[in-house]
Amino acid sequence: MTEATLKVIDHQDGFLVIDKPNELSFHDEGNVGCGFFSQIKAQLKSQYGLTELYPVHRLDKMTSGLIIVAKNNATAQVFQQLFQQHQIEKYYLAIANGKPKKKQGLIKGDMMKSRRGMWKLMRTSNNPAISQFYSYNIAPSQRLYLIKPHSGKTHQIRVALNSIGVPILGDPLYNNDLDTDRGYLHAFALTFTLHQQQYQYCLPPITGSAFNQPSTIDAIKQLTPPWQQPWPSL
Repeated sequence: MTEATLKVIDHQDGFLVIDKPNELSFHDEGNVGCGFFSQIKAQLKSQYGLTELYPVHRLDKMTSGLIIVAKNNATAQVFQQLFQQHQIEKYYLAIANGKPKKKQGLIKGDMMKSRRGMWKLMRTSNNPAISQFYSYNIAPSQRLYLIKPHSGKTHQIRVALNSIGVPILGDPLYNNDLDTDRGYLHAFALTFTLHQQQYQYCLPPITGSAFNQPSTIDAIKQLTPPWQQPWPSL
């Protein structure tokens, strides 16, 4: 795999916010140095002389968008606490074909491992995955989803949309129809407070024909910034 220059969205004293491309695994897969974290370490060492980087969260291979990388262990530990305490608000965009069982609301349930690396949503709520969402018609039989997860489970958004009958377009695990140019899940926005300073980031997707159709672009503009949408209290 040829290394590409990864876009740094913000460069703070203790952390960086980076735009992860879709179809780039977080860690190396077979070829050493081909994963997102290996590439960003090499790039930042070359550009800024940074020799230490600490991942504080991850995105699936199919998912593009905003990701935080700490520049020292102390900052990494603070971010890990913020994530554990659900004090970092995350917002995602997804596109799916078909009619959902509901067009907005709450998706909540325990997650259980299924087959072939998949997960499924259960009716129980002992340690549930919780996601709020809105959806918007953008094309015949196609909708844009704005999702706000309130937990950080593996495949949470992918499983949530699959559970209401609309697996994400291009999802290699949960959608049998793979005749598309990418997996349509994007880490759209982040907002958090670190050391008494608030940080807010919003990054629309740039790759994918369905993300770039005029109706989708217009809808995303209306949703920016997503934290100003009328999210109901849980």
